[in-house]
Order: sequence, then structure tokens, then C-alpha cells
Amino acid sequence: MDDTPVLGTLDRRFLNVLRWRGAIKALVLLAVGGVGELILADQGVQNGLAVVPALVLGAWLTFVAPARKFAHWGFALDDRELQVAHGWLMRVHTVVPIGRVQHIDLSQGPIERACGVATVVLHTAGTDNSRVAVPGLSRAAAEGVRDRIRAAIGASPW
Repeated sequence: MDDTPVLGTLDRRFLNVLRWRGAIKALVLLAVGGVGELILADQGVQNGLAVVPALVLGAWLTFVAPARKFAHWGFALDDRELQVAHGWLMRVHTVVPIGRVQHIDLSQGPIERACGVATVVLHTAGTDNSRVAVPGLSRAAAEGVRDRIRAAIGASPW
């Protein structure tokens, strides 16, 4: 019997965060493509060999990849554990027992602040995979998750 809970989706504004991050990567890629184009032009190579692939990849990073990435994120929280799943090709499903949480961070980078979302980061004991993040929650939802986990930790017998 499958007792995997239905995972909730992230705040829709997180999609804008992913698009902005993709656009920044695309700009860096275009700059590298531009430099490559200048180098190739000095050697008499046909125009567009560096910039056109950079444009295509940049458009994919900005418009296609964010929606696919967003569609594969999910999380669920109950009184015993937090479950976070993400990824399409490499699907990762992480289960964090609430009693193992050592501390909780609530973070917002400049793009997240501009888009009105936050990330909840749980830290557990150990070194490998001791940090689990739930990105793309509204600030109020992120504070609610943090407070709910904190209350569960306080009620835990450990």
C-alpha cells in the first residue's frame, strides 16, 4: 500500500524567480557567445556559430526550463515529517522526520524578495544531505511552515 502523501505545489510566483534566474544565466551565456563570436570573426568563420546556439539555449533557460522545473517541485508537511520532492530526470524525494530538525532558516534572496516568495531551510544532524530546502513559498506560508515545525519540535519527546 502506498502511503505517500499528495505533495502540495509551490507558490506560483516561484516560477518568476526561476525565470529570472534563467534569464541571468542566459545573459552570461550570451556574453560568452558574443566573445566567441568576436574570436571566430577574426578567424574568418561564418557569423552566428557562437551566438545562435547561445540564443537558443538562453531562450530555453528563460522560457522552457523554469516551467518544467516548477512543475516537478512539491512538498508535504504533517506532524511527524516534511517531505520534499523535485526533479524530473533525477527525481529526489526527501523525508525529514521533524524530531531530527536542529534549526530552521527562512531566507529570501533579492529575486525572491522582489517576487514575494521565501525559502525554508531545515538543518539536521550529519554531514550528507543535512540541509533540506523548500523554496518558493509565500512569505506567510514559509513563516507558517517554520512555526509549525518549531511547535512540533517543542512537542517532540526528544
